[in-house]
Formats: sequence, C-alpha cells, structure tokens
Amino acid sequence: MQQSMARERKGYLGALALILVIVGLYWGLIQAPPDAYQGEVQRIMYLHIPSILTAYLSFFLVFVGSCLYLWKREKRDDILAYSAAEIGVLFTALTITEGSIWGRPTWGVWWTWDARLTLTAILLLIFVGYLMLRSLVEEENRAASSAAILGIIGFLDIPLIHMSVYWWRTLHQPPSILRPDKAPWENIQWPLLTPLLINVVAFFLFYFYLLSLRFRLGEITEEIKTRRMNRVD
Repeated sequence: MQQSMARERKGYLGALALILVIVGLYWGLIQAPPDAYQGEVQRIMYLHIPSILTAYLSFFLVFVGSCLYLWKREKRDDILAYSAAEIGVLFTALTITEGSIWGRPTWGVWWTWDARLTLTAILLLIFVGYLMLRSLVEEENRAASSAAILGIIGFLDIPLIHMSVYWWRTLHQPPSILRPDKAPWENIQWPLLTPLLINVVAFFLFYFYLLSLRFRLGEITEEIKTRRMNRVD
C-alpha cells in the first residue's frame, strides 16, 4: 500500500515537472522578448541557467550525503550521495554543452579556457572521477568512504565557479540571478525573469523526480545484495 502511494506521488511529481518544463520552455523560447543586446541567441539562457543551478543543487546533496555517511555510516546517506552525483554529472555536461552553443555566436568560439568554463569542466571531471571510483574499488565501504571524501572536495569547486567572474578577468558575464549587489528583478526585467524562474522551478522538480527514482533503484540494489548475502550465510 505504501509503495503504491509512493509511486503515485512520484507520478504526480513527474507530471507536474513535465507540465512546468513545457510551459517554461514555450514561454522562454517563443513568447519572451529577445534580449536587447544578444538577440535571439540569449534564449538558451532559459536552459543554461536552470541546468547549472540544478547541477549545483545535486552536488550540494552529494556534499550533505557524504558528510552524513562519514559521520553516521548509514547506507541511505551513501545512496543519496551516489544518486545525486550521477544526476549532477548529467546536468553539468548539459550545462557545458549549452554554454558552448551560446558561446559560439557570442564569443566566436565553441570553447575558451575562461576561468568559469575551466572550473566547470574541472567540476565535471571530479564527479566523473567520483563515479569511476565507485565502480573501480571492489570493497563497498572503502569505495563509499573514498567517494564521500572526493564528493566533499568536489563541492568546494562550486563557490570558485560562482566567484570566478569577480576574482579573475573572464569572458563570461556576471551572474544574472545570484548577485551580491542586486536582486534578480533589478538585473533582469520581469518579461525575461518570469519564464527563467518557471524553468528553474521546473528543472528542480524534474531533478527531484529523477533523484527519487535513482534513490529507489539504489535501495533495491542494496536489498538484493543483502538477500544474496543472507542466502550464502
């Protein structure tokens, strides 16, 4: 009964996320006015910013899950960190791809060793290494502990990414939303900000839908391992 209700809630969450994604992308890519300076190419912002914020959220959960696992040694915390890391890698790769598409008409190149781009690529490599570490180390507890340490270190790259446009000379524009000196509506007009916020909420909901599925898969995998070990004993 409880599992049936949980599946139903996940279904509602997935449906709501899908509806908001469709509404947000239609509003941003079609209905919203073009940017006064960049024109139509600026519309990729409605994918790019939600993608990187979702990646940040995911790696924050890796950080939290890793800290809790090293403290309490509970498997559920490790499953959370592992699940969030996989999805975070996906959204980070999506962010870099979108940024390249945006950068080509804006900067004239697909890629440049800009401080923010380089640090984001490092973030991706760290968590790809996190996933490789989980698969290469055979002893589970050792793999979980080592990955937890790497996940904590990897999360520390995110503040560097965010502040890189302030600390170094960079081609990348300053943040449009998370700025210390201005509120979002002071930096972006509401016709542009509204669909962007809708897409951020939609991506977050979609993320939690994916995370719930991946977390449940991790639990099932652990249950199967436990049953096999009990049969052997």
